[in-house]
Amino acid sequence: MEIITEWGTVFLVLAVIFGFYMTWGIGANDVANAMGTSVGSGAITVKQAIIIAAVFEFAGAFLAGGQVTATIRKGIIDPSAIVGQPELLVYGMLAALLAAAVWLMIASTRGWPVSTTHTIVGAIVGFAMAGIGMDAVKWAKIGSIVASWLVSPLVGGTIALLLMISIRKLILNADNPFERAKTWAPVYVFLVGWIVSLVTMFKGLKHLKLELTGIESFIVATVIGIIVAFIGKLMINRVKVDTAADKDFHHASVEKVFTPLMIFTACAMAFAHGSNDVANGIGPMAAVVSIVESGGQVGQKAALPLWILLLGGVGIVIGLATMGYKVMQTIGTKITELTPTRGYCATLAAAVTVVIASKTGLPVSTTHIAVGAVMGVGLARGVGALDLRVIGNIVVSWIVTLPAGGIVAAILFFMFKGIFG
Repeated sequence: MEIITEWGTVFLVLAVIFGFYMTWGIGANDVANAMGTSVGSGAITVKQAIIIAAVFEFAGAFLAGGQVTATIRKGIIDPSAIVGQPELLVYGMLAALLAAAVWLMIASTRGWPVSTTHTIVGAIVGFAMAGIGMDAVKWAKIGSIVASWLVSPLVGGTIALLLMISIRKLILNADNPFERAKTWAPVYVFLVGWIVSLVTMFKGLKHLKLELTGIESFIVATVIGIIVAFIGKLMINRVKVDTAADKDFHHASVEKVFTPLMIFTACAMAFAHGSNDVANGIGPMAAVVSIVESGGQVGQKAALPLWILLLGGVGIVIGLATMGYKVMQTIGTKITELTPTRGYCATLAAAVTVVIASKTGLPVSTTHIAVGAVMGVGLARGVGALDLRVIGNIVVSWIVTLPAGGIVAAILFFMFKGIFG
């Protein structure tokens, strides 16, 4: 307890610095995943992606990010063994934040789309094993996370493939693809509004005191979907056939119809991501703040002050603006060639998978889902449309993420213990 009292201010300052660094990493890596399909398909520019992310990530974090975050991330460790030594948890959370941030920076500079959720999970497990003991880790939870590496890309990829087949059957293979595109596009826009509304209502509007039943959530989501479809239809009606472009590429005008849809899906994905993953980066930071401010109480939950959410939002936007382009390139152009129709299918499939996961409680990663969805879209044109070397590198980076975060966090934990203890 004396250590908390003596070094409290230093711990707070370190938590803010490391937390900001970590959210910068989320912006550079995770948000770039969410935006990569939109940029890679040519629907929006990198600059527009940053503006959309700034607005919608913020909105997602603030409206649907939840005001309470479990400080012991997703119940991965049991802190009861160190209730008498709260400083160990502070060292651990600081070590986890810094380790995760460093790994995200390395991955982002290489253009590897890794999972921020799994990075922080690996880091927390690493410090828990080193500082508390093997028994403190809830291994069943870790097992389900490893299983999700396989499950989430498969689900995302399958949904993307099915969406792509539906667009091909309903629109691209029709006698008049452009007219069919204008007819069906509002239905696809409706799906975007409907799915993202469901994500938001299932994920967390609890702190806004909006407790809706399943049926109420579906009704509200349907209304929002219809409104979004109406706005989408107005935008789609302004698209005209470009006969010159169609000479070179048979479906050029159809792709133009899907460009406004990509803007909707980019906004949707940013919002879903903000509500989902912003708290990931700032959970450990909230844990340190709560332990220091309570004078050493170790609770399983801690209130998440608004200034921490704000700091997280700013860090994410700066990360995307400064380093996000590398991961955007990987997702948007290197796995397979994307067009607005393909990008739309990949992004919507990713959003649908997030909804399914949040309802079933699977600890999935937005990154793994996004990569799986892009692969699914590529598979619609055959395996030859995928760059298997790039996919191989991505899979290796996923496998390395947990141990990398864990080993670095364990080393940092002992370093902090030596400095402050």
